[in-house]
Formats: sequence, C-alpha cells, structure tokens
Amino acid sequence: MRLLSESRAIERLAEIRDEFRSDIRARFEHRAKPCSDCQTPGICCSDEHFVNVRVSRIEAAAIRKAVVRLADEVRSQVFDRLEKVDADAEFYSCPIYQPGTGCLIHKTAKPLPCIAHACYERKEDLPPDELLATRELEIEDLNRRVYGRSQPMTPIHAALR
Repeated sequence: MRLLSESRAIERLAEIRDEFRSDIRARFEHRAKPCSDCQTPGICCSDEHFVNVRVSRIEAAAIRKAVVRLADEVRSQVFDRLEKVDADAEFYSCPIYQPGTGCLIHKTAKPLPCIAHACYERKEDLPPDELLATRELEIEDLNRRVYGRSQPMTPIHAALR
C-alpha cells in the first residue's frame, strides 16, 4: 500500500467530492424539489432528529481545514455549537450549518451524504445507495493510505473535536 500525506489525500478527497457532486447534479438533482422552495429552510441540517451524518478521519481533517479558514466570528460560532453537543450524542444539529447562511463548507468540504441529500418526492428518484457506497470506499482507501488502517466513521460533531 502506497502511503499518502494528509494534504494530498485532502486534495484527492476534493476530487472525489467534486465528481460525486457532478454526478448527483447531472443524474438526480433535477428530480428533487429545489431548496429555494423549501417551507422550512435548513431543517435537514438543523433538526437534531434528522441529522446523523458520519464522516471519516480524512473528511474530518478536510472539514477542520475549511472551518479554520472561516472568518473569526463565524468560526467561533461553529466551535460554540460544537461545545453544546455532548460528544456521545446520537441526535444533534449539524454544527457547520449557519442559520440564514446555510452550509459553511458547502463548496470546500461538504460530506458526501449531505451532497446526495435532497427533497425527493418519489423513492425511485433517489440516487442509488451504491453510488454513495462506492465513493465512501474510495474515501476509506484514502484513510488507510494516510493513517495506516481502517477507522470507523464518526458523527460529524465528534469527529471535529
């Protein structure tokens, strides 16, 4: 197994995310209700009983890198939200979601499940699970190449601590 630096893996992760986003946009997103039509904007990110996104160690590193680049006040708000979530919480609101703004890492480090999510009215319009699973396997390979072994996916709030 050829090892990778964390920086190079984050670059490859960005490529995987961009390819995945393009595929979702081209093949599935047009079947979903636009976010601009949502009666409860951001509910998919802020409802603590809906959010259950888990990320790998390399994804957490990319998210931390993106958060560090945010303006001081916004970054401070993210850390404040992280502090309010119990590390073992099963249900939580996404700490990266900023009411009135949206996902603070949308273009730089948004996790794959969040990219795949949309308000689809019919089950048959959803992207197939295999599409996400295939990309997650690529990310798992990056994790092994950077950190030397497989590691469990972690809730986003815990991974950022």
